[in-house]
Amino acid sequence: MTEKAPQALVDLYRDLHTHPELSFAETRTAAVVAARLRALGAEVSEGVGRTGVVGVLRNGDGPTALLRADMDGLPMLEATGLPYASTARGTDPDGNDVPVAHSCGHDMHVTCLLGALQELATDRAAWRGTVLAVFQPAEEIGQGAQAMIDDGLFDRFPVPVVVLGQHVAPLPAGCLAIRSGPAFAAADAVRVVLHGRGGHGSRPETTVDPVVMAAATVMRLQTITSREISGTDTAIVTVGALRAGTKENIIPDDAELLISVRSFEPEVRRRTLDAITRIANAEAAASGAPQPPDITTPYGFPAVVNEPSAVERTRPALEAVVGAARVFDPGLVTGSEDVGMLATAAGAPCVYWLLGGADPAAFAGAGSQAELIARVAQQPSNHSPLYAPVIEPTLTVGVRALVAATQEWLPA
Repeated sequence: MTEKAPQALVDLYRDLHTHPELSFAETRTAAVVAARLRALGAEVSEGVGRTGVVGVLRNGDGPTALLRADMDGLPMLEATGLPYASTARGTDPDGNDVPVAHSCGHDMHVTCLLGALQELATDRAAWRGTVLAVFQPAEEIGQGAQAMIDDGLFDRFPVPVVVLGQHVAPLPAGCLAIRSGPAFAAADAVRVVLHGRGGHGSRPETTVDPVVMAAATVMRLQTITSREISGTDTAIVTVGALRAGTKENIIPDDAELLISVRSFEPEVRRRTLDAITRIANAEAAASGAPQPPDITTPYGFPAVVNEPSAVERTRPALEAVVGAARVFDPGLVTGSEDVGMLATAAGAPCVYWLLGGADPAAFAGAGSQAELIARVAQQPSNHSPLYAPVIEPTLTVGVRALVAATQEWLPA
């Protein structure tokens, strides 16, 4: 693939990468998107779902296709060393000053969608109908899709016949990956606050130590997937944070666990969440805690399910972009996305694929798909401080994939 994206689009990507914003704080990004949409002649609505932007591009009678890109960055420090690396900072929901980085690739998603809209606006003879471009906030906290739905997304704008989108991933750039049926995992965040009774570190017998209680809980949680979930099912339980105490000789009153849960089947999801509640309560009781733990779910959203017939309709369009050999099934993706909520709310099929963004040189000589997938694990992944997709051919393929899929669903 020799043709590359216009330099203006590359510059836009670098600008967005340098200026990431946290969930529901994407004001600069939203303003950039809105200005670009107006320049294309689209109808533009800002502030949808707090900081979301919706563009409507009409081209005669015909169905509506929704194209979605998420916009938010992550509260983490970028370590790529790129000349356009982020040094931005933001304020998290707890009021903390934190570094911000586009370490999940949402800047690439926004750029690809804007590039696709530019091509669609320019070549109107190749399609007919309406493109509903949804630039969504707050995917990283699982609240943005629902916020836009609650703000009347499908009351205020045309209802689509399909929801299309893509997520950049550490697959080789120049490849696309798509799976029918359950494709991306459901995600649930669980916060557990274990209550003890603090005191002096030299007199633990006068206390109920929440640090020991938390450690026991963390270890017991590992048995959910190893002993309670069938080997033919999939669930992941990760304790991403354990917070307790301020000094080595003070036993604190409380300890906090932040837990990430991934699953694909609703019943497995329910059993896993129920097990977390049961274990946290049981460990607290076993430790003689003065009160039961506080257990809350800050967010949760279901698995992304790609409708099989819609995938089969879209796949040839993607193959026409990169070749049939470079479009493959990635298997179940344990990462999560709230894009499926848009499809459910619209009553439309979802078609959501992976966009390769890793340097193709890292995959040179891979003789099979299995070997290719094995090398993916050696690449910096989304949410790594080292993650950043190569700009080309990622950007060009991402634009073309969106255009081709749209033209398939909105034929001239």
